Amino acid sequence: MAESAGSVMLARSAMNRAATEGQRPAGRPVRGARRISAALAGLAASARHELLTFDDPVASAGRAIPEPFLQLAGACMRAAAERAEEVRRIVPRHALPRLEEGVRLPGRARLADAIPFKMIVVDRMVAALPLDLELLYNGLLLIRDPVVVQALVRAHHACWAAAEDLTYAPPPPPRDLPPQLRPVLDALLSGVTDETAAARLGMSARTYSRRVGDLMAALGTTSRFRAGAEAARRGWL
Repeated sequence: MAESAGSVMLARSAMNRAATEGQRPAGRPVRGARRISAALAGLAASARHELLTFDDPVASAGRAIPEPFLQLAGACMRAAAERAEEVRRIVPRHALPRLEEGVRLPGRARLADAIPFKMIVVDRMVAALPLDLELLYNGLLLIRDPVVVQALVRAHHACWAAAEDLTYAPPPPPRDLPPQLRPVLDALLSGVTDETAAARLGMSARTYSRRVGDLMAALGTTSRFRAGAEAARRGWL
C-alpha cells in the first residue's frame, strides 16, 4: 500500500508540475453535460489497446444526476471496454454489492479498500479525471501531457498490484415474465403515460403503479430507462 500511495502522490505532483512549469496546461477542463458526454464518447471511440480505470459505480447514488447522462456514460464505458484489448478496472470494496448486481464489463477487475480518485486512461495516451475527483458529471479534465499520463498509469499499476481479483458468482438463470406483467411491459415500452396505460388496461392508476413496481422488481432494476434493455436481455420482448 505504501508503493500505491507513493504512486498516487507522484501522479498528483506530475499534474501540478505540468500545470505550473510547462508551456501548456496539464489538461483541458470540460464542463457541461453535453460537452462531457461528447468527451466520453470520444474516449470510447479512441480506445484500441488498453483501458485503465479507477471506478466507483456507487459514487453517483443519491446525487442529482440525470438518468440519460448515467446511461450514456455507462454505454461509453462498455463501448471502450469492448474495443480495448486489455481492460483493468479497480473499484473500492464498498461498491461490491452494486458490482454483483450490475452489468459485467469485459476485461479484469480488482477490489481495493479505496480508490484515490475516479480516472479513465485510454491507450496510455489520454486520461480523464473528474474536476472534483469524484463525479464526471461535475466536469472532467482531459489530460494528454505524456508525463502526467505516464504518472497516472504508474499509479494505476501500483494500486492494481496491491488489489485483489474480483470474481463474480454465476448469474441466476433468467426468470420467465409473469403473465400478468406482460401488458404492463408492453405499455411501458410504448411510451404512453401511466394514466393512459392504466385506462387502456382497465385498471386503476394505483394498481398500474403497483404492477410497474412488480415489473421493475422482476427485472432487477429501479430505472424505467434500463427496463427495456433488461427485458430484451432476458428474451422477454
